Amino acid sequence: MDFVTRGFEGRRRSSDDRLPPGQYLTGDFPVLSAGPTPGVDRAEWELWVATEDGTRHAWSWDELMALPAETVTVDIHCVTSWSKLDTEWRGVSLDTLLADVETAADFALVHSYGGYTTNLPLEDLLDGQAWVAFGYDGDDLPAEHGGPARLLVPHLYFWKSAKWVRGIELMLEDSPGFWEQLGYHDYGDPWREQRYQGD
Repeated sequence: MDFVTRGFEGRRRSSDDRLPPGQYLTGDFPVLSAGPTPGVDRAEWELWVATEDGTRHAWSWDELMALPAETVTVDIHCVTSWSKLDTEWRGVSLDTLLADVETAADFALVHSYGGYTTNLPLEDLLDGQAWVAFGYDGDDLPAEHGGPARLLVPHLYFWKSAKWVRGIELMLEDSPGFWEQLGYHDYGDPWREQRYQGD
């Protein structure tokens, strides 16, 4: 005797266990931005880290390029439900950038050229989990995907990987960024479907 009505199978899951719930695979790399693409000249580009007491560390483009870089292959997951597997990036680990930064902060507010911000726990930027990425798929990172450099935090929804990164403000208390102030989740774990506040 059948106890399940034909056609009723519940939520269909991908056979790929790297695909979080509610996501679909794409071979494309969709471009989604909150505003116009900023034109950032590498000669004038700067990345800064400011600690909770105002101490500031900064790198020019040439100084960033002189740091040890890594090539990483990671899966990325957008809050709009697409996922792209095995993406290849080149960048400098946040572990390298923060190695000489003394802080008691637990949180970071990432700032971008163009005014965008996003907040993250500092621990999510450390231990090989995050990079300032300047290369994608063997080439320079295109401006529409956040070039010349973007934050890359692949274990969180992709809005946390701020495009056009220019600064990281270290803070003792959490403070919501651009999308978080508009109702998106403060953390954004794709495996827990943390898309919006309350998820």
